[in-house]
Amino acid sequence: MRAPIGLRISTRRKALRRSQAALARSVGISPSYLNLIEANKRQVGGTLLQRIAAELDISIGELTGEAEHRLIYELTEAFADPVLADVGLSADQARSLVATQPQIAQMITRLHRAYAAAAVSADAYANRLRADPLLSQLLHQVLSRITAVRSSAEILDEIKDLSSEERERFVGSISREARGLTAVAQNLIGQFDHASIASRSASVRRELDDMIFAARNYFPSLEERAAEIAVDLGEQASEATIIDHLRERHGITVERTANPPSGQAFAYNAERRTIWFRNTVPQSTRQFQMIRLIANVTSGGVLDTVAGAPELSSKTARRLARAYLSSYVAGAVLFPYERFRSDAEALRYDVEALSERYNASFEQVAHRLVTLRREDAEGVPFGFLRSDPAGRLTKHFALPGLLLPQTGHACPLWAIYAAFRSSGQLVRQVVRFSDGSRFLFIAKAVSRRSSGFADQALPHSILLATDILHADRTVYADGLDLRDSGADVPVGPSCRLCTRADCPSRQEAPFAPGTEATLTGSIA
Repeated sequence: MRAPIGLRISTRRKALRRSQAALARSVGISPSYLNLIEANKRQVGGTLLQRIAAELDISIGELTGEAEHRLIYELTEAFADPVLADVGLSADQARSLVATQPQIAQMITRLHRAYAAAAVSADAYANRLRADPLLSQLLHQVLSRITAVRSSAEILDEIKDLSSEERERFVGSISREARGLTAVAQNLIGQFDHASIASRSASVRRELDDMIFAARNYFPSLEERAAEIAVDLGEQASEATIIDHLRERHGITVERTANPPSGQAFAYNAERRTIWFRNTVPQSTRQFQMIRLIANVTSGGVLDTVAGAPELSSKTARRLARAYLSSYVAGAVLFPYERFRSDAEALRYDVEALSERYNASFEQVAHRLVTLRREDAEGVPFGFLRSDPAGRLTKHFALPGLLLPQTGHACPLWAIYAAFRSSGQLVRQVVRFSDGSRFLFIAKAVSRRSSGFADQALPHSILLATDILHADRTVYADGLDLRDSGADVPVGPSCRLCTRADCPSRQEAPFAPGTEATLTGSIA
């Protein structure tokens, strides 16, 4: 769903009492072309949109309506829920509601979030009660111990001529069973608490997404802190200098072993002030994690300040945000903003070429590309998505105009899944959504190293997405006729939100009322 950028440009220009001719002259285009832009008959993006925003003294975010677009998406998702599907809210009605009654639209999405969290919690408890053998066993133990206590108590109450020795034996039995009952009850409560924590994870992820979205995934204070750490490490920081810095400045030693104490690829023991790495962990990961550790031990103040954002309402959300923010700092240290953006422009955003230049992984470079959102020096705007081999989405960063699925699975036609069939090879794809919006997708499946024969190195797929308006700034547009939409792959966001009822790859029936679809993809 594209935001009406042209209308916003026209409204802002008129508010400033500037003519079309004057604005067109200032940004270096013809008045007729500006007229087409304002009429939403021409798409605008990249440097031209930046020049227009600068001339109108308005942020790009306000022109593109990023926040409004996200609200439209969430509203559409809410009304796609089976509980509200009968209402039949159309995309145009969603846009109209957000434009005319934004407070009501926000209230609906918040209520839907609360409902979704409650439904997940109820399902978690119901599933545990029905199917969890541990809960069944614990409940059986509770009943058994209650029965034992009751039997002993009845004997004491009904049989009056018990000897003192017998009475003492039954009292001891009641005491033992009561203590056992307490322990079992605590375990039972712990299991329910675990289910409750798991059910809250979805809402916590939403809060973290809200914080990142509100900041456009760019945090100036963290960029400044990263620059300070980079100065401390030296201009030509290597793995050896980072290890020396950890030892000399922070008393932290780095060890490499075939079997870290935690059994994970790497682990930090705060008490021993030692960070371990498996021998097979690549250098790029070792350097990233060591710098992330430096950020954690030296930047608590700035990390806590940013993690105190109003979008985060719980300690769990702030803890997860702090972990993400420390990774942000590490990425900013390894890929200094100005130099990295300059290299990205020179290499036309060739992720593999950037990986080679910076001796970094594909995923690390992709992460940093997503954060190049400083308004006066913005890179190509990318969205980011990661999938595990089962197709489950494990990480995402939204792109204005393309709000990626929060959880579950994306459209099965997306390149992120095709990349699994071409492991190690980059897959590119031009897609078109039902509203006419077009995007360039690039994806690659990569695997982490295993430490031995018995360890499985599961691949995961990384996807970067950008609006077709910016595609020609990347190397991935070479050889493509971006003006010809005939070769586009028709896709949707996910099966349940897709309106293409005749799609042969559909895996789930759509939620839209009155829409029938054949689940050809799910039939063996």
